[in-house]
Amino acid sequence: MPTAAVIGCGDVSSVHFGAIAKMGDVGLVAVCDSDASRLQAAQAAYGVAGYADHLEMLEAVRPDVVHICTPHHLHASLAADCLERGVNVIVEKPLAHTLEEGRRLVEASTRSTAKIAVCFQNRYNATSQAMRRLLDDGGLGQVLGASATVMWHRTAGYYRDRPWRGTWSEGGGGLMMNQAIHTVDLLQWLVGDVTKVQGHASTRSLAGVIEVEDTAEFIAGHANGATSVFYATLANAVNAPVTLDIVTEKATLSLRGDLTVNYADGTVETVPERTLESGGREYWGVSHELLIKDFYASLGDSMPFWISPAEAQKSLRIVKGIYAQSYPEMYGRIV
Repeated sequence: MPTAAVIGCGDVSSVHFGAIAKMGDVGLVAVCDSDASRLQAAQAAYGVAGYADHLEMLEAVRPDVVHICTPHHLHASLAADCLERGVNVIVEKPLAHTLEEGRRLVEASTRSTAKIAVCFQNRYNATSQAMRRLLDDGGLGQVLGASATVMWHRTAGYYRDRPWRGTWSEGGGGLMMNQAIHTVDLLQWLVGDVTKVQGHASTRSLAGVIEVEDTAEFIAGHANGATSVFYATLANAVNAPVTLDIVTEKATLSLRGDLTVNYADGTVETVPERTLESGGREYWGVSHELLIKDFYASLGDSMPFWISPAEAQKSLRIVKGIYAQSYPEMYGRIV
């Protein structure tokens, strides 16, 4: 039976703990957090050893898989420490808080015999998988373009509860790094590699609360010649469904929770999304469990996991490219 440990016992760890428990054939053996109260709460809840230092935990417990659910600025260093010791890793998005740290983790993953997955779990959504299949089989013709929106709501209290979220030094950015990066990832994964991006990020509604952006837009050129447009904000009144429209020669694929495919001949097809069964917040999506289960199932083969650091680096480069254009005076500090 493979063993697991979780580093970072804050909000998103709940879906990782839930997925581990639901698999049944994985044993949770340790938790780790630098915050004493969170560590004690996790120890009490799961009945396992607790550690304030991740290196001490790795030495003492030697888990087969470590789940990293920490603030962004710790992702790359913690994951690299695990990989260097031959320990498999599932790390939450984003890959890292800077491009340099992202490159470091990509390099560490190529040197290690251990596996690593980055949690872009929305690729496992029923709708995302259906879009990928439809685009891959060639029946829709060439992709002409795409558009996407993330119209969500965050309050000052959300940032005061976890101050790292609103900073460049620990969050690595705001809206684009913490909320919209999932949709950026889907856009480039479905439409094609992004070869150029022009955009702008700014703080429109939370100035004085955060130092990072709460609103952003961009136009991206893809390797296949398609152009996509993107808009995201945290100033909306509610967390509206993410939208993603892909226009091809023979159909338009429209994601609004469920997927609607409008074919040029008038045929309409609908692909429903699964409902949320695991714990956690609705906007985390429905597919963490699928990604985690798939990762554990892959431990017996020698192939890298398909959502690798090199794959996750693509969305990080897009986001950091927008920051470079929007905050040139801070380029060296935030990119």
